[in-house]
Amino acid sequence: MSRTAVIHQPDFLPYLGFFHRLLKADVFILLDHVQFVTKTSKSWTHRDKVKTPKGGQWVTLQTVKAPLGTPINEILLADSDWRIKNLNLFRENYRKAPFFDEIFPRLEELYAYPGNSMSEFNERSIFMLNDLLGIKIESIRSSALDPQGKSNALLVDLLGKVQVARYLSGTGAKAYYEPEPFDEAGIEVLWQEFEHPVYPQLHGEFIPYLSSVDLLFNCGAEASCRIIRT
Repeated sequence: MSRTAVIHQPDFLPYLGFFHRLLKADVFILLDHVQFVTKTSKSWTHRDKVKTPKGGQWVTLQTVKAPLGTPINEILLADSDWRIKNLNLFRENYRKAPFFDEIFPRLEELYAYPGNSMSEFNERSIFMLNDLLGIKIESIRSSALDPQGKSNALLVDLLGKVQVARYLSGTGAKAYYEPEPFDEAGIEVLWQEFEHPVYPQLHGEFIPYLSSVDLLFNCGAEASCRIIRT
């Protein structure tokens, strides 16, 4: 039986499109050995957005400063009060949401994680959301696969090691996609087709591409499972 894989960095409380792709795959490779990227518009590994009365606002994990090129799985969480501040941010902006009492305790459990690995914390956030959204998928870290190569060659190497026939990619990767390595390995590349759902939100006009917790706070786990599958 041929299988489909998704490869992505272990981001923090990702948006709905992240989980839409996992719904259509059999294996999820957490790309945890690559460089941690920050201070750019594409820096989602340690932060995501929630909705406030003033619009979207970043909720960020405070990390220990590390040299340029440090891999994601070596980034450490700071020993400070950022956990309390984050939980207060969720509480203040979602306490009037219909399903606050269902979702907030799960975030409290997440933030009770005693370790200092950002990558592990993010994995826990992803697995928590998988559970709430009814997603069951085999997951493995890239660092456990003796990764070789860079860019497209790296992806092909990882896909070969988990023995899949198809790779489901986000459309953002088209800019650096090279078909030759995939063709040579006999791996079919599929491109995600995701249309962001519109759902009831607090604080005025609808804002898309927020952390998935926004959907969960507003609609609850049961309805969110249906919405992400439509």
